[in-house]
This record gives sequence, C-alpha cells and structure tokens, in this order.
Amino acid sequence: MKKFDSTPKNLAYVAYRWISPLADPIRLVTAVPRYIRYFREWARYSSLPGAEPIRLVDTFPCIHDRTESTGFDHHYFYQDIWAFRKILASGAREHVDVGSRTDYVGFLAAAVPVTFIDIRPLEAEVEGLTCRKGSILDMPYPDRSIRSLSSLHVAEHIGLGRYGDPLDPEGSRKACRELARVLAPGGSLYFSLPVGKPRLCFNGHRIHAPGTILEYFAGLCLVELSGVTDEGRFIRNIDIDSLGRSGYACGLFHFTRKDGTDDNPGAQPG
Repeated sequence: MKKFDSTPKNLAYVAYRWISPLADPIRLVTAVPRYIRYFREWARYSSLPGAEPIRLVDTFPCIHDRTESTGFDHHYFYQDIWAFRKILASGAREHVDVGSRTDYVGFLAAAVPVTFIDIRPLEAEVEGLTCRKGSILDMPYPDRSIRSLSSLHVAEHIGLGRYGDPLDPEGSRKACRELARVLAPGGSLYFSLPVGKPRLCFNGHRIHAPGTILEYFAGLCLVELSGVTDEGRFIRNIDIDSLGRSGYACGLFHFTRKDGTDDNPGAQPG
C-alpha cells in the first residue's frame, strides 16, 4: 500500500482542508455545529458493515454543502445558456470566443467548432476546440472577418492588471472597440458584463451603465438587451433604465453589424 507523503507541503494541504471551512466569517457561526455533526457521521459511518477505514490525512470536510437548494452563480449560469442558445439558433458553422468561461467554450465546442482566444492560453485538447493566445485588445483577425463572436464577463476586467494585462483606465472601451472591429457584416456578437450604477472595484472589475456599453458599440446595431437582475432573475428584453438602476446586474447584449456601418464613429484613437 502506498504510504501518505508526509512532506510539509502535503501536511499543509491537509490543514488547509480543515481550516478553509472556517475562513468565511458569514459561515463561521454555523461551522462549529456542522463540524460536530461531521464527527458524529464519521463515527457512524465507521461503524457500518463494510465501511472503508478513514484516515485523518485523507479526510476532506465538506460541512457547508447540505443546503435546501443547489446554489449557482446567477450571472454566469444565465449568460452562458443565453449565448449558447443564440449561437445554436443562428446556425453558425464556426464560432470565436474571447476570454469567456472555459466550461462554456468547452460545452459549446461539442455543438459547433470554437476558437478560444485568451492572453492565458488554455492548455486543453478537446475535439472541436482550438485555443489561441491573444488579447481582446489586439485580436489576431482582420477587420470584419468574424461572423459569430462572444465575450462574456470579460471586458469589465480589461486594464486592471488582474490577469496580467497592462493597466489602462480605457481598457473596457478599447476591448469593445476591438470586438466591433473584427465583427463581420451580418455577424453576431454576444457580449456581457456587470451593469448598474457605474463604479470601479479595483482590481477586480468595473461596473458600467448599460447606456455606456451602447456608446462603446455605437457602430453596431443592438438586436437584444437582456439581463440578470440584482435578485438573480433572468429577464429577456429588459428595460434599460431599470437595468441602469441596479447595483450589480448583468447586461446581455446581442449586437450585429449592418453592411456599410462604421466600427465606432467618433472613437478616440487607442
């Protein structure tokens, strides 16, 4: 039988597994009684016929998972479904995504060939998925060349250095302009980011007024504006004013380009 590696690194990981459930101040009050229940169930399980031996070094306390309903991140859950359905309904023969969640692009690649662009290359081999290193500020595509394009919950981070990108107060605007540059006539851009009362949460993200995003994509045509409210409700064709009064909502923008339209009339040089 292979013995447990008792190096300091591995012992530290065991300690981390036991301490991490106590790290959340909100859950700290409930952690103690849940740990008591954990030990009771440990003893009860060990007494069952055929129970495997439980070694302390292998324990992995998951004391906060017994909930009445399954929790989920409302922004990412709804935005991924929204974009996925739209791309499938469009009949796109191929798709390009910039920086969205890897789960989303992986699942999408099962239905349509996807090229995934990110400054941090995704080192994965999945049928139908091509990964390329690139920046949303300088995409490796000529003007007006992509007919199906998405970037979900990405642009709000650009210019804050969080992911190794250069610091730039105009990062989000420049990212939007670059997405508009590569969108082909008749193509579709599926775009999302936090919206509501504008503010900067350095270096995590920015929150934009939804009207500001329309200005950033002034050369494109808005097909649909949907959203996820502060209460976590998905609303299709949401009212832009109510979305703008939010604290931390998610705006889901579907843009297209009509033949002959400019990328962003009047945009300042980058």
